[in-house]
This record gives sequence, structure tokens and C-alpha cells, in this order.
Amino acid sequence: MKSTSQAMLRGPLLKNIVVYTIPIILTSLLQLLFNAADLIVVGRFCGSISVAAVGATGSITNLLVNFFIGLSVGAGVCVAHGLGSQEEQAVHNTVHTALPMAIVSGVILTVLGVCLSETFLRMMGTPEDVLPLSAVYMKIYFAGVTFTMVYNFCASILRAAGDTKSPLVFLFVAGILNVLLNVFFVTVFHMNVAGVALATTISQAVSAVLVVISLMRRGDACKLILSHMGFHKIQLTKMIRIGLPAGIQSSLFSISNVMIQSSVNSFGQVFMSGNAAAANIEGFVYVCLNAFHQTAVNFIGQNAGARQYKRVYRILWICLASVTVVGIATGALAWAFGPQLLSIYITDSAEAIGYGMIRLAYICLPYFLCGLMDVSTGALRGLGASFIPMVISVLGVCGFRIGWIYTIFQIPQFHTPQCLYLSYAISWSLTFLCQMAALLIVYRRQVHADRLPA
Repeated sequence: MKSTSQAMLRGPLLKNIVVYTIPIILTSLLQLLFNAADLIVVGRFCGSISVAAVGATGSITNLLVNFFIGLSVGAGVCVAHGLGSQEEQAVHNTVHTALPMAIVSGVILTVLGVCLSETFLRMMGTPEDVLPLSAVYMKIYFAGVTFTMVYNFCASILRAAGDTKSPLVFLFVAGILNVLLNVFFVTVFHMNVAGVALATTISQAVSAVLVVISLMRRGDACKLILSHMGFHKIQLTKMIRIGLPAGIQSSLFSISNVMIQSSVNSFGQVFMSGNAAAANIEGFVYVCLNAFHQTAVNFIGQNAGARQYKRVYRILWICLASVTVVGIATGALAWAFGPQLLSIYITDSAEAIGYGMIRLAYICLPYFLCGLMDVSTGALRGLGASFIPMVISVLGVCGFRIGWIYTIFQIPQFHTPQCLYLSYAISWSLTFLCQMAALLIVYRRQVHADRLPA
């Protein structure tokens, strides 16, 4: 713990940020491969309707899951603050509160997901020829979602302690298993989307077990002792105070995406297939950018806990510059190689590939704007302010997109995929500017408060 924590609190920032962020990017890419493998396998062996069925579940599963994953952000910030201020007992209590919270979250999600899958899909206007397969995929996925919660909470703790390599190793093992099981269940047992959902659940269970064992083997304040698990009031309250707004924000983001998915569904099954494949490619760009959000949260969290505010300021601008460069590069690559990448997912419809290219052009190329928005949000959370970025994001992203769908998009000449996708870049830009203004205010207040005599 000491060496990794000290790398956040001391030493060259650019080098340490790059070394810390690269494993997060690789880990997130592997995590995305779970869903990518699902789409590729069903696209190759089952056809475009199965691709559409899996793709149609993404928005609604994110809506439910992201709310609780937001609480893992709270756990990570609490650990980072505790490490920065050298409060080992607070770190210990946070770790042993986080795992029970993950389990409770998973049970709640399982009940909601299994019981209400078809209801949610019908509310989104999922076509009847896609609905049965989508419902099967969702039910199996949510039956094992507790493993996803455990992994995310525990991985958040490891990253807050400076360990980004262990989650990478665990997901590499689980990712290989997922691909092998996908092919096995679909080609040998002909299980279609049920097979890829089952493969994902099993592989996530493996990653959850590995990350728990890793925490149990640590020799510092982050060491997990199963008999010490319980809900510690102070840490639980802080975790909820920081994590709940993050969860609400993620869920409301997903609500706007659900509404956009409903609009996508209105263009028909072929368009849905192209949109689903492009969204999956787009996801690889997004996780490269979101890694800098996680870096900002934990680096700023530890340095804010240690009251090293000049270092906090430098971390912010390094992360903003880095995410801009990475966003422009990865977005351009995804668009340039779009036809080839889309053909990996879709083998039976040139029209669907054409639709997918529209999404890549309007969302992937300006995706660095989303990265800027995410880093500014992460910086605010690292400083311990979670309610403010939630409000700004809800209004700037969700409010704007919903308003766009019910106004501009409803005009006949603007009822096009291009107009629908345009709402993304505009909402990212507006939200980023507001988040930066809020960040400047919060930063100055904390620096001023720290200078006041006790």
C-alpha cells in the first residue's frame, strides 16, 4: 500500500498518472469484451436479430446496475481520503462495509431484473421479434449480477489504494473464460443469447472470487477479513453521501439512453442492429476516456485527504490534457476503421453497417468532449463533492437530451438518426463547462477553509 499510495502523493505526476491509468484502460477494455464477445458470437452464429436482442438490453441493464455501482465510487473515495490522511481504522471500516453493501445491492438487482425484464423491455418499445430473446438474456444476466457488484466494489477499493494491475489480471482470466464459454454454449448446445448470457455470468463470478481473495491477502489497512464484515455507520454514511449522487447520476444518464434507445427502436430492427454494433465499438473508446475519470477521482481523493491542493490542481490539468489527446486519437481510429469493425459484428446486412457508421461519425469523433466532462466530474468527486456534479450532469446531459427528443427530434424534417445522435456532443460540451465552473468554486472553498486556523 505504501509504495502505490506514495506514487499518488509524491513523485512525477505525469508518469505516475500514465502508469496508473493504463491498467485501468486495459481492465475496462477486457470488461467490455464480455459484451463484445456476446455480440460477435451471436452475430456470427445466430444472425442480426440476436445481435439486436443483446443490444436492446444494454440501456436498461445499465440503468439498474449503474445506480448501485455509483456506491462503489463512494467506497473508493472514502478509501482514498483515509489513505491520504493516514486514518487506517477508517480505511478498514470502509472495506468491511463495502462488501456487504455490494452483496445487498446484487440481491436487490437480481429481484428487479429477473421479475421485471419483460416489463422494462416493453416500456422501451422493443420489437416483438426481438423481445423474447432480449428477455432471456436479461434474466440470466441479472441472476448473476451480485458477482458484478462484488467485483466492482472490491476493484474500486484496490484502485483507491493504488493497485490497478490486480483487477487487470483477474479480468484477463475471466475474459478468456468468457470467450471460450460463449463459443461452447452457442455452437455445441445451440443456446443462442442464453448461452452468451450464461457465459458472462460464470466469467464474472470468477473475477469476483479472484478480487475478494486479493483483498484477503493484503497486509495493510485494505486487508479484508470476512469475519469483520458489517455496516459501520460513519463510513456507510460517507459512502452513501458520495456514492448515492454518483449512482443517481449514472442511472439518470441511463434513463436518457433508454429514451434514446426507444427512439432508435422506432427506426426498425435493421437500424437497431447497426446501432448496437456501433455502440459496442464506441464503448471501447469510452472506457479509454473514463479511465482518466477514475484516475482523477483517486489521485485527487488521496491528495485532497493529504491537503496537497497545488498537486490537486496539477492532477486536474494533466488528466484533462491526457483525455483530450486519447479521445481524439481513439475516436478517429474507431471511425476510420468503422466498416471493418462493424463487419465483425454484422455479417448479413450491409444496410445495418451503414447505419452503424452514422453513429460512429456523430458520437465517436467528438467523444473527447465526453472525456473532458467525465474528468471534471471525477475531480469534484475526488474533492468529496458529489451532489453538485450530479445536479449539473442531470440537467446538462439527461435534461438536455430528453428535451431534445421531445422537441427538435419530433419535428418531421429532424426526425433522423443524425439529429438524434447530435444531442450527445452538445450535452457533453454544456455539462463540461458547468462542471468546470463548479470545480473552481469547490476547489477555492476547500483551499480557503484549510488555511483557516483550527
